[in-house]
This record gives sequence, C-alpha cells and structure tokens, in this order.
Amino acid sequence: MPDDLTNLKDDMTAFIEGHGMLRFHAYVGEEVPSVMWDSSDNPESWKDFVELAKHAGATFLTMSDVVLEKEDLDFLVDRLKNAAYPDEEDIEEARWLRTYIGKTGFVQLGWPHQGTVFLFESSTEWYDRYQRLVDMAEEYGGIVFDEPEQDDEH
Repeated sequence: MPDDLTNLKDDMTAFIEGHGMLRFHAYVGEEVPSVMWDSSDNPESWKDFVELAKHAGATFLTMSDVVLEKEDLDFLVDRLKNAAYPDEEDIEEARWLRTYIGKTGFVQLGWPHQGTVFLFESSTEWYDRYQRLVDMAEEYGGIVFDEPEQDDEH
C-alpha cells in the first residue's frame, strides 16, 4: 500500500471523466445512509465501483480526499499536549506524522441511488493512525471534570 494516494486520486479522476461522468467534490459522512464497497483487498476494485455506478445510471460521483496539512498536525500535537492526561507516546506518534505533510492519505468516492449513497474509501496506514489520534484528542478534549463544589456556608 502506498503512503501517498495522490496518484490514485489522479487515476480515479481520469477514469471517471473517461466514462463521461462528473465529479461532485463532497465528503459523505456517517449521518447519511450509506453502503460501503468491499474491495476484498483488490486495489483496483475502485474501477469496478465506478463502472457499477455508471451502469446503475449515476451521472456523477462524489469525491473527497484528505491531504495532511502542517497546520492540522500542529493543532493535533497541541491538543494532545494539552489533554488532561497527556501521553508522550501519542504526542511523539503525532510528531512522527510530519513525514507525511503534503501527502494524500484518504480518498472517498460515492454515488447516490434510491436514498442510499454507495461509498468506496481508501486510506493509508499513516492516515488511519492520524485519524485515531484525532479521535482520541477529541475524546479527551470533550471530557469535562467537575470542579469540587463550594460549601454554600462559606
């Protein structure tokens, strides 16, 4: 598995346009009813996904990608440092991700059909690690510890 999906994204763009389909730049989130494509560990299965979309009558596909930006990584490191219980291993892992700044780590394709969006997603190992750290930072950032209540008599 490559550590940069930029070439895959470019190949997808050319393949989609070669099939006469349009791309709608959008990310389909968890709040939308969706079905995830099972690639069965076939790195070329996205082509079957696009061809199925065309056969089903889709005129466009949604397309989203994530490129690791320095600002996003700096923000993550700061959040991990300022957590209630900072973990040095997590902070170091986030710093290690600097190697991947400017690289594409996630690509999503989708097409709507009868109220459901069919999705294909591909991600790199480093992006999965990054996302795990982001989720962890959000979880720790969302924890609010109650202040000890002051005695009303004082």
